[in-house]
Amino acid sequence: MSQQLMLRKTDVTAVSLLFTALSNDCRVSILNLLRNGPKNVGEISEGLKIEQTMASHNLKCLAFCGLVTSQRLGKTIEYTLNRETVEPILRLADKHISKYAINLRTCKTLER
Repeated sequence: MSQQLMLRKTDVTAVSLLFTALSNDCRVSILNLLRNGPKNVGEISEGLKIEQTMASHNLKCLAFCGLVTSQRLGKTIEYTLNRETVEPILRLADKHISKYAINLRTCKTLER
């Protein structure tokens, strides 16, 4: 018999906030781009065709939440996907989407 794991109320809130961080197209696009390797804000903004200020704002959130790490290299900061925890989440999302994409796209409850 499998043991069911239950989250404490504070953990439920933290998980909800994690999914809130992942519910933004720009932030998920940044994470997806970083799957191919580290990039600086200029490379990210160019790769996603967004303003550097938007990229910087979202990178600050991603770094604070532990979804990416940053390292100063001279005058630039290079951002790297948190491969230990975020890459598995993205792989599971890929697997889930391959099966349920049509449901997600047509769900009347989810905001667009």
